[in-house]
Amino acid sequence: MSIRWRLTAWYSSILAIVLVIFGLAIYGLVYYYTYNEVKSQLMTQAPRINKQLLLTIKGGLFEVPNLDLGLVQGRGIDDSQLYVQIYNYTSGVTKTTQNMKDLNITFPVPSTAVGAVQNEGIRRVSVEGDSFMIYQQPIKSDELGLVVGFLQIGQFTGSQDRLMNRLQNVLVYGSLFALLAAATSGLFLARKSMKPLVKVIEGANQIQSSNDLSVRIEYDGPADEIGQLIGTVNNMLERTEAFYKELEDAYGAQRRFVADASHELRTPLTTIRGNVDFLVKMWTTEPGERPNMDEAMIRELSIEALNDMADEGQRMSRLVGDMLSLARADTGKTFDKTPVALEPLVNEVARRAQFLERTAEWNVGDFSLLNGIYMEGSKDYLQQMLFIFIDNAFKYTPEGIVRFDAIVYQGQVGLRISDTGIGMDKSQVPFIFDRFYRADESRGVTEGIGLGLSIAKWIIDEHHGSVEVVTRQGEGTTFIIWLPVSFSAPLE
Repeated sequence: MSIRWRLTAWYSSILAIVLVIFGLAIYGLVYYYTYNEVKSQLMTQAPRINKQLLLTIKGGLFEVPNLDLGLVQGRGIDDSQLYVQIYNYTSGVTKTTQNMKDLNITFPVPSTAVGAVQNEGIRRVSVEGDSFMIYQQPIKSDELGLVVGFLQIGQFTGSQDRLMNRLQNVLVYGSLFALLAAATSGLFLARKSMKPLVKVIEGANQIQSSNDLSVRIEYDGPADEIGQLIGTVNNMLERTEAFYKELEDAYGAQRRFVADASHELRTPLTTIRGNVDFLVKMWTTEPGERPNMDEAMIRELSIEALNDMADEGQRMSRLVGDMLSLARADTGKTFDKTPVALEPLVNEVARRAQFLERTAEWNVGDFSLLNGIYMEGSKDYLQQMLFIFIDNAFKYTPEGIVRFDAIVYQGQVGLRISDTGIGMDKSQVPFIFDRFYRADESRGVTEGIGLGLSIAKWIIDEHHGSVEVVTRQGEGTTFIIWLPVSFSAPLE
């Protein structure tokens, strides 16, 4: 059962209970006041009629007087007059007022005097289809000490019964009509109120069937609970869409990473395997089967193959080391940070960088402006990051100058590595820190696997720094690594 049907059922049930209670209360009050008036009239007339009765005992028999008691004689029951009847237990004679004689009716009486005593009080009886309320009282003789008669004073209650029947019909049919109207209007209002939720369901089904997270639920109603729910659902869809896009990008980057890593590992493995097969074939071939190769040539070829294998092994080691560094970055692991003096660090890097393999001129600036400047970081990782940028500058500057200097600006230190090498197109700058990315012009020309700048960017981010890139194709590239610093010396 849907929510709107359940709401309608609940509302209708509650209304039905309220109507039943209300109807019973109204019916009870009207019933009480209507019949209580008749009862009061009977109770008032009974003593007066008793005073007018003259009990006569002759020969042990009770003689009932004529019932001319000063009662107004009416033409029929509809005049709502009193009807009096006395039954004589000593003679079995029943005497009634003239109005009862005219209608040819008598009230039922108990068969014994004991029954008369037991039935004293107000009773409701039906005589020939007509309804009466009767006050019954036994007549006792002080002379005989027995119940000698039975007095019954009645009043026709047909008009009261008709009133109560009409009231009952009004309450029953009115309640049913009100219940039906309330159920119909309740269902309409519930359906109208639940219509926004139907839109939520339709939107969810559309997303489920089409995987389109850009779907939003339209709502132009008030900012009530339904409006707040739809707003929350739309916000959730927006966040889910953004998360899904990030997840897709992450999966795409992971697939590219695996593909590129496999490609980069396949090349050294192929070289190593080829050299191994060559060495095995050369050293397992009988001397007579290799007439053009003497021992000196075999030794030279073997050394050359082993050197190739050693170079490819070192290349694989660097690749695996770089991938482990990036894996550490992906897992959110960080490194311990301590106060690091920048001047000794950059001087050490500048000194060691001159021994790197290069063809460009190495130019070092004055780092004295970094004297006394410290930052929270890792000395080893900062050196690794600087060597990555310097090594890249040497690789992409076949001839020219590579310069390393520093600047201080607004509480930050900028470590600048600039070159006059091949440079790159500005459209490539957003991608140079992606893993395995290398400019198309440099692929196959310059050594490298495209992981260095990704590792350098991770180290910069972990130090809460940033990197600025200025480049022009054919003229060179400048990297400025901005790092937050503290000018106070560390505690010894």
